Amino acid sequence: MSFSCRTFAKYLKYNMNKFEQLGLSESLLKAILDLGFENPTEVQEKAIPLLLEKDTDLVALAQTGTGKTAAFGFPVIQKIDASNRNTQALILSPTRELCLQITNEIKNYSKYEKGINVVAVYGGASITDQARDIKRGAQIIVATPGRMQDMINRGLVNISQINYCILDEADEMLNMGFYEDIVNILSTTPDEKSTWLFSATMPAEVARIGKQFMTNPVEITIGTKNSGSATVSHEFYLINARDRYEALKRLADCNPDIFSVVFCRTKRDTQAVAEKLIEDGYSAAALHGDLSQAQRDSVMKSFRGRQIKMLVATDVAARGIDVDNITHVVNYQLPDEIETYNHRSGRTGRAGKLGTSIVIVTKSELRKISSIERIIKQKFQEKTLPSGIEICEIQLLHLANKIKDTEVDHEIDNYLPAINTVLEDLTKEELIKKMVSVEFNRFINYYKKTRDISGMSSGNERRERSDDREPRENNSGGGATRYFVNIGSRDNFDWMQLKDYLKETLDLGRDDVFKVDVKEGFSFFNTDPEHTDKVMEILNNATLEGRRINVEISKNDGGGRRDHNGRSSGGFGSGRSSGGGGGFQSERNSGGGFGGRSSAPREGGFRSDRNSSPREGGFGGRSEARTLSAPRREGNFAPRNEGTSDRAPRRSESFSDAPRPRRPRKE
Repeated sequence: MSFSCRTFAKYLKYNMNKFEQLGLSESLLKAILDLGFENPTEVQEKAIPLLLEKDTDLVALAQTGTGKTAAFGFPVIQKIDASNRNTQALILSPTRELCLQITNEIKNYSKYEKGINVVAVYGGASITDQARDIKRGAQIIVATPGRMQDMINRGLVNISQINYCILDEADEMLNMGFYEDIVNILSTTPDEKSTWLFSATMPAEVARIGKQFMTNPVEITIGTKNSGSATVSHEFYLINARDRYEALKRLADCNPDIFSVVFCRTKRDTQAVAEKLIEDGYSAAALHGDLSQAQRDSVMKSFRGRQIKMLVATDVAARGIDVDNITHVVNYQLPDEIETYNHRSGRTGRAGKLGTSIVIVTKSELRKISSIERIIKQKFQEKTLPSGIEICEIQLLHLANKIKDTEVDHEIDNYLPAINTVLEDLTKEELIKKMVSVEFNRFINYYKKTRDISGMSSGNERRERSDDREPRENNSGGGATRYFVNIGSRDNFDWMQLKDYLKETLDLGRDDVFKVDVKEGFSFFNTDPEHTDKVMEILNNATLEGRRINVEISKNDGGGRRDHNGRSSGGFGSGRSSGGGGGFQSERNSGGGFGGRSSAPREGGFRSDRNSSPREGGFGGRSEARTLSAPRREGNFAPRNEGTSDRAPRRSESFSDAPRPRRPRKE
């Protein structure tokens, strides 16, 4: 023990640790030494001496990630009577994840305090086991409101004699609908206890809790009330709604070292986006309320270990996530409640490190940006999505730096003679070019043929929408050729995506494909007669996802009202039963047309057929390569078959792609 004391004294002398000045005990200071804390945060500096000095009610307003757990954890540990095995302190937190996190931290803080027991109480685990742990003696209980209320109702816990009640992330608990539970729980505690309320914001319900259950509380505010963190920069990208997923991937591609939380509004969207990211080769996973506790724990373990780089989450599921070094928070969709944005952005820029909060926004949502600026008292910077060429440049330099910084495992020395023999005719410059070209060629070939979305602005958006929706006047009549093709919405095309696909496949201009009408299993489109031979030759020799595309000149002239929602608007209204429309009926029942596709139900809005393995919790991937769609990359330098350069490269650690997003089936 003498060695530990010398180490402790040396630490205080040379590292100018300020925790000793806060009045903390030697046992806590030793734990702080073990944890590697150097200096207290602002909320710790203000709260700890105050709470140690006297028993008082406290309201502390500070952003997520500012060290609030230690701010109340150290004082409550020091004030606990370890010889008394009755429950003396209750800590309420919004989620089981945060509940377990606080419990572990309190245990680490109190490692040198003999006799202090901490028990976590949360849903999804055995209530009997938790009650047994409390009965053995738990001076500190960390609980979620729902499970705590359940245990009180069953008579499994007694908090009538507690001295301290701590509400952590109070605004989040109330946003999640725990107001009644919190009121009921606090009503069973003694009036003379000390209540410490920690929150990022002060909405009306939090103020109401404070007024009802606290007496002359001391208020500590870190920064400006309800404001955003000074270590987080805020950016938004204006896009067309159809490009939302494409924008997400480009943002990931232009930040090769991204370690992020991606927020969606609903569980369905969360699962869908995560599955698409996984399919396109990103290290991603979903986190939402439909996951079991085991699945959630597995996802979070992988995320903390950085095996997962993009965690796609709902607001409720992400509450309480405290992971260091998150570089970006991406608002794939803005929250319904503007105040929630502050909680999202607080996941990055922690412990004094810089972080970035990104919003992907459409023109109709721009007004929300101004509302958020007023709340967080910070300005957003409008940015433009990088072009494909810019992404290639970024990724190329990232690859070069990665090669430069790679540590050599000398096990490779045994293989060098054979490798040198293969490469001996190459100069240094040739070797470098060939090595980086393995990846660069794949990306440059893809981005050359990918529609550029980098130049979108509010004006461009309106103009493009108008150009796409309205056919050219001189082609609205009978001078154009109308085609029937056996691909449609069940192939995840809407009219705009199909138009883009046809333009790229046929190498036609923007206005050369028009009057695109997408049905479930087939579609119609027009071109000028001069392109007829080209259309018939190319499409009838093309395949999509393993089946042959069939195109025929349609008897339907495309007259009547244009309808991009797949509803008949004249001309083909009876085609389904009569077999018109260029052989539709027979094609549906043939092995090479519509009948060859699986009709298996889809999970999360995306295909689960085509020999794909079942997915659980956002993990899994497809096993089948796709013609005319994004291929899989097996490794950093392992290209797929030659002749697939027009297909989007799959993202690896070094690079990633940005193919056209796949649409979920409408249900």
